[in-house]
Amino acid sequence: MRCALWPEGSESEHRDEIEEFFAGRLCQPLATLVALAPSGDAVGFAELSIRSYAEDCVTDHVAYLEGWYVAPDARRKGVGGALVRAAEEWARAQGCTEFASDALIDNDVSAAAHRALGFQETVQIRCFRKDIRPTA
Repeated sequence: MRCALWPEGSESEHRDEIEEFFAGRLCQPLATLVALAPSGDAVGFAELSIRSYAEDCVTDHVAYLEGWYVAPDARRKGVGGALVRAAEEWARAQGCTEFASDALIDNDVSAAAHRALGFQETVQIRCFRKDIRPTA
């Protein structure tokens, strides 16, 4: 499922991150929630963190939905909503009063899913990066 959500990472990279998470060697995500079908098969997940800053938030302890995925066959059946509600409970238990997330600017499906679960769209941004090398 991580490969479907973040296809830029290879299956082995995702597998390594999962192993690092369960070994306690990753500082992010802080928590991962997994949704199971009655058969016991995983059909969705949410990866959570706490950020000191999130756009338009006013606190410096913001629960953040770093990754959220529901398998296509399980969509529109309440799985995504159940994951977000469980994530909100986790956030409250961490002392957070705000919960934030993001989506790529052209991901209208994700934006609609967020809005359906009570998220308010705040800003649209484009992020940039540039390598800078030390001068010799």
